[in-house]
Amino acid sequence: MVVMVALSAASLGSRDAAAETVLRIAMTAADIPRTLGQPDQGFEGNRFTGLTMYDALTMWDLSSATKPSVVIPGLATEWSVDPSDNKKWTFKLRPGVTFHDGSPFNADAVVWNVEKVLKTDAPQYDASQVGVTASRMPTLVSARKIDDLTVELTTKEPDSFLPINLTNLFIASPTKWQALYGAASGADAKAKAAAAWDAFSRDASGTGPWKMARFVPRERLEVVKNAAYWDKTRVPHVDRMVLLPIPEANARTAALLSGQVDWIEAPAPDAIAQIKQRGFVIQANEQPHVWPWQFSRVEGSPWNDIRVRKAANLCIDRDGMKDGLLSGLMAPATGTVEPGHPWRGTPTFQIKYDLPAAQALMKEAGYGPNKKLTVKIQTSASGSGQMLPLPMNEYLQQALAECYFDVQLDVIEWNTLFTNWRRGAKDPSANGANAINVTFAAMDPFFALVRFLQSGMAPPVSNNWGFVNNPKFDELVKKARQTFDPAARDQALAELHAASVDDADFLYVAHDVGPRALSPKIKNFVQPKSWFVDFSPVTLEP
Repeated sequence: MVVMVALSAASLGSRDAAAETVLRIAMTAADIPRTLGQPDQGFEGNRFTGLTMYDALTMWDLSSATKPSVVIPGLATEWSVDPSDNKKWTFKLRPGVTFHDGSPFNADAVVWNVEKVLKTDAPQYDASQVGVTASRMPTLVSARKIDDLTVELTTKEPDSFLPINLTNLFIASPTKWQALYGAASGADAKAKAAAAWDAFSRDASGTGPWKMARFVPRERLEVVKNAAYWDKTRVPHVDRMVLLPIPEANARTAALLSGQVDWIEAPAPDAIAQIKQRGFVIQANEQPHVWPWQFSRVEGSPWNDIRVRKAANLCIDRDGMKDGLLSGLMAPATGTVEPGHPWRGTPTFQIKYDLPAAQALMKEAGYGPNKKLTVKIQTSASGSGQMLPLPMNEYLQQALAECYFDVQLDVIEWNTLFTNWRRGAKDPSANGANAINVTFAAMDPFFALVRFLQSGMAPPVSNNWGFVNNPKFDELVKKARQTFDPAARDQALAELHAASVDDADFLYVAHDVGPRALSPKIKNFVQPKSWFVDFSPVTLEP
């Protein structure tokens, strides 16, 4: 009740302008994701403060609920790799696009945005944006203007993944930032730049379908439709969208049922029946998003024994978790991708619930009822894509106890966990944990596989938190990355995926289905097979 009073005081449902349609959404995040161009809070940040106010050179097609999301042109209309030098790419830019402040989008803006995260001596360089950007496009080294509507991007090695990786580089307005920099105070250029980025976060300017209207940190972000958006088919149908951080599932559900919001992410599973009974609509669709444990492979880790890794994977009743704890709102995971996917391959290790086999493996490894194996997992209480991390990890804790594991939970705030994920198992921030529970999108090869399995992606480069170092993985990553024929590249990725499953490099638990509960007044929403959604087509009936 205290939560609801606080929400009411924040005036969630302000509809003072009778003619204005307002869509109110409760996020799982504990704070508003960063608004300055490169969001934090994982891909929930990209969903709400990235893809709304900004565009990238390439983007995801989010128009279908039945077809996989694929990369399509965004601020770039076409691209090609140099056949004589596969490290050089040419991107043709979309003409006639303007930023929210009215300044033109062009090649200079692309170069400026690449350098904000890659060129340490650039005036606009912002270290705070590097971790959530550079780690997602690790081979990009530079950008060069050819003409106003053409740029050349260079990678440090041939990389067929680059056009996919660029969906994560959101293009902010250099003109707006420069004006804020000129007005900023600071002891030196670095301090002035930090002040300019802080000011930019409160008065953002991108090219996206939504424009910032009101920003109150830790409370709300309000965006309004950009009527001048370059893609007329994606001009929003709702006038205003209000984004509210409500990290606790029961509080989100209560806000929906009381009419304080119109849409909630990740409703409490035990309230699904009540939500439906009250006339609200549950949307869900299996998406390429994995809920795993990622194991430490540093010296001394208990997970270095493959028998232990396999035993954990065989000890989990995923169907029981789905049907009981999560009320059907998950898909059991038997790998990073499932049968039928072009990257699946043919793993020989079959991930399923087989308690006797799991116990036998643990006994073979030297454990049993009188000798438990202590493992420590770092997780969060809520957060982007984490589903219900505490109840789910408590379920795993109880299940793994039957296989002679003593599971200890280290529960921290989501954004801190996400930061720790990039620091690695060797960093003090791991707090002695030998596994970490951070969900991840598996839409593209780098995000799904490479950043976890390639030895060169160990911190601080990217998200190989556990310092996996397998020469076979490295060989297959190189093969896939340097293969520009899609079918041949898929075959190399299938080999990589099968090898990782056979090596039990994760505790594969679930695939998210992106559950959200919507007011019956919401129409024309498409729940794509993606972690992201397009808010533009949504309408709100009176």
